[in-house]
Amino acid sequence: MELFVKSRVREFLCFEMALRIEVFWMAVGQELVVHPFSPVVDGHSRVLILGSLPSVKSRENHFYYGHPQNRFWKVLAGVCQAEVPVSVEEKKAFLLANGIAVWDVIASCRIVGSSDSSIRDVAANDVAGLLQDSRIEAVFCNGTKSWELYHRYCEKACQREAGKLPSTSPANAAWSPERLIKSWGEALLPYVGPGRKG
Repeated sequence: MELFVKSRVREFLCFEMALRIEVFWMAVGQELVVHPFSPVVDGHSRVLILGSLPSVKSRENHFYYGHPQNRFWKVLAGVCQAEVPVSVEEKKAFLLANGIAVWDVIASCRIVGSSDSSIRDVAANDVAGLLQDSRIEAVFCNGTKSWELYHRYCEKACQREAGKLPSTSPANAAWSPERLIKSWGEALLPYVGPGRKG
């Protein structure tokens, strides 16, 4: 009887603690977010660029790097010497024409707004499965946070390291667009562009 009571008390305390944690995260504005997009990839993709998770603006705009101040599309266009794509369909066509695949490390997590520092309870995407079914030769992460997440959750299964590129986020104001294009170009040009398609 005593063991039964102790067991029930432990169950109650665990439940109460879990409830308090959930209430805390709700109080600070943290929500469960499930990744809403499929990866952009095809048989011609040679390089995979990983972010952490689509921002609030990206989710509102229904595609990767949808924040108007994120330099991602301008930087890639500069690297590939192409016009900056505008619509979702133009962005998809641009990526595939230049051998670039795009996805994110996180499949779901708890997060406050778009704050990478608030990410908790991460479930990772099956990046290893994507690589296995593709002709991708190299993996790069857009910024330190995505690189850290890849290293923690994906690298072992993928059996390959990822390069860390400077973030195109507007928060990375120390890097000008020109400097980003130069750094990204040095890493990506061996793999991207119409000349690599085959």
